[in-house]
Amino acid sequence: MSPEYVRPYVKAQKNDDRDAEAIAEAATRPTMRFVALKTEAQLDVQVLHRVRDRLVGQRTALTNQMRSILLERGIVVPQGRRRLLDALEVLSDQPDGSGVGPRVRLLLDDMLDQWRGLDRRIAALDDEFAAMARNDPAARRLATIPGVGVLNATALVAAIGDGRTFSRGRDLSAWLGLVPRQASTGGRPKLLGITKRGSKYLRKLIIQGARAALPSLSRTTTPLGSWLRGLLSRAHGNTAVVALASKLVRIAWALLRNETAFAAGGLAAA
Repeated sequence: MSPEYVRPYVKAQKNDDRDAEAIAEAATRPTMRFVALKTEAQLDVQVLHRVRDRLVGQRTALTNQMRSILLERGIVVPQGRRRLLDALEVLSDQPDGSGVGPRVRLLLDDMLDQWRGLDRRIAALDDEFAAMARNDPAARRLATIPGVGVLNATALVAAIGDGRTFSRGRDLSAWLGLVPRQASTGGRPKLLGITKRGSKYLRKLIIQGARAALPSLSRTTTPLGSWLRGLLSRAHGNTAVVALASKLVRIAWALLRNETAFAAGGLAAA
């Protein structure tokens, strides 16, 4: 059980005896939600995802520092890793008069080697995730959903398994923090921004996948395409991205629970 669901049953001051009593009381509630135990394979996949996310963060910090070093010397590099690599190659071809001293040039070369090493390690993990997705039927089904690639599919399977912990797709979307926060009172519903509850990493992957799939999906003649075009005409683009992410998550739950293949015609009904 989640600790926040047990906390209301703790009487007076907190101690081990009161905690045990609160857990026993909370477990008897008919509406209590329980956390499903993960298999060792699921835990291993989640560890690999966390390691990859750390490596990506290190690579981003490294490239940002390289940009700042060049900016301090008056060399402005546009956004994009390809443009940064091109700038470093041009800098190496101009040993004199570039505004960068020999010591800083050696430092940039060393940082470039670190960058390439991180690229190799991240690529190796990506290949491992691709192999997992090919060998796992559930991940193969999820990878066919627009905006759900290898990373999203393996991360979802590792987090929720077959999806039977959730009674419906909306519960999974709420668990990931993709639904509006409510501040309703006196019979007057009031919806705010998304709750952002649950796994930040998984929510980030889903939203990024939805943002990448939105342009192509909105141009299709499917019911989902019509729904997206109507949504974009009356809401901000970021709102449409999160709404699409929530819909894709509900579709993913349906595929996991029913063990069926993805069908484009059934997107809008999910």
